[in-house]
Amino acid sequence: MLRLSGLYLPLDHPPEAIAPAICARLGVAPGDLRGYTLYRRGNDARRRNAVQLVYTFDVDLADEGAVLARLAGDKDLRPTPDMTYRPPVTAPAGWSGTRPVVIGAGPCGLFAGLILAQMGFRPIILDRGKAVRERTKDTWGLWRRGVLDPDSNVQFGEGGAGTFSDGKLYCRVKDPRFLGRKVLEEFVRAGAPDDILWEAHPHIGTFRLVSMVESMRAQIESLGGEYRWQTRVDDLELERTGEGHQRLRGLHLHDGSFLEAEHVVLAVGHSARPTFEMLHARGVHIEAKPFSIGVRIEHPQSWIDRARFGACAGHPDLGAAAYSLSHHCANGRTVYSFCMCPGGRVVAATSEEGRVVTNGMSQYSRAEFNANSGLVVAIDPARDYPGGPLAGIAFQRHWESLAYVAGGSSYHAPGQRVGDFLAARASTALGTVTPSYQPGVTPTDLAACLPDYAIEAIREALPVFGRQIARYDDPDAVMTGVETRTSSPIRITRGKDFQSLNSEGLFPAGEGAGYAGGILSAAIDGIKVAEAVAARITA
Repeated sequence: MLRLSGLYLPLDHPPEAIAPAICARLGVAPGDLRGYTLYRRGNDARRRNAVQLVYTFDVDLADEGAVLARLAGDKDLRPTPDMTYRPPVTAPAGWSGTRPVVIGAGPCGLFAGLILAQMGFRPIILDRGKAVRERTKDTWGLWRRGVLDPDSNVQFGEGGAGTFSDGKLYCRVKDPRFLGRKVLEEFVRAGAPDDILWEAHPHIGTFRLVSMVESMRAQIESLGGEYRWQTRVDDLELERTGEGHQRLRGLHLHDGSFLEAEHVVLAVGHSARPTFEMLHARGVHIEAKPFSIGVRIEHPQSWIDRARFGACAGHPDLGAAAYSLSHHCANGRTVYSFCMCPGGRVVAATSEEGRVVTNGMSQYSRAEFNANSGLVVAIDPARDYPGGPLAGIAFQRHWESLAYVAGGSSYHAPGQRVGDFLAARASTALGTVTPSYQPGVTPTDLAACLPDYAIEAIREALPVFGRQIARYDDPDAVMTGVETRTSSPIRITRGKDFQSLNSEGLFPAGEGAGYAGGILSAAIDGIKVAEAVAARITA
């Protein structure tokens, strides 16, 4: 099989146009093409009114060697790689050692647990939150009634923060072993639509993620894995092994019990603030990490569709349009779009009482009225929150608390029309764009809950983005704040063996540890860490 990339076809081409296009591209006769399989499909919208589909196919030819030799300089043609996942080790027959523990049941913990289970190591998975359906009810309790459960919400519980997101399944991680493909295949096995295997920018959406997570949990349990819900790890049992070094012996749980553990995957997510504080107090090596702060901005999805696709807007093969924007400002800051959710909604994403945090989510259909995206400003420890490894957490809490007050101290989000924001005046009412955030939005001045440099940078960036996407800076577009959980404010440093630099047996993983950013990259990191744990167990 050969992999052919960069095959362009018109948006409305019939299916029977594909085979002739492959033959023409490769210069082969129709009879030499034995078959083809779709590997990837995207679109090229650089000409808005003449959008094209862009394909990658795995093709079966009568004489692949001759074609490869003839087209040796063609960068879009190569042998189809073997993408089969093969675990590097498996548990010895009858293995009965101390079971590995995974803390956190988000995408990273889910795949760490799955791979360990598939390798025969019967992991124990702990999560401070609840199973996904119970957790969903608690999350809706905040959205509908303004009632927060600090242990069961958008951030904590089965599926992690990715459950209440757009369910994007693409990232920029270099993946020579095709671990991302393993993730997608496991998702399809758990009930995801097949198109995530070939869409260039695949996504799932919240409702489908719920049943998929349950299916994968059932697989882990069938392989001997064990889940323990509403189980918070309050402390570590560490044995000193040398100057500045220690070895993990077990976990102290919130109910006073002790769990013996020698290999622990720490996949706690980017909002596990008490855990970060406990790790720092126990001497686990942590450092402050850059993240971003800003708002969520909403426009009618139809505006974005027309701006991106022109006359092709609404075509079923294109779906709801997305965008990616970035601007380097005069004050030295960078403003960029983050976690763009076509046809979605802005959601309440706090995990602590007396604070407001925004995030975005979409369903698989992406059929809701508004598009939303984070509009955030990059910040860094040295300039913006010096003071130690945990200073970024204090920084986040400060602005989230101010947002809570600005919204009316009721988990309503502070909101502002773009026109008022650009004019530096408080909003007293909203316009034609209806914000989607629940439990509600309070018109106000976002300058009360964001740093001055962030306000200045976003004010500069909005007109620039308006020249790139028509009506992006429309006066009635609405912004809600604050977006602070773009990524973890800390990194739990680890070595090449994926263990903590100074705490043997502790394997920091995923977004919370500072090694991923999104569902797919977190899941890939979970696989890598699970392999490292298995290698250490069997060493």
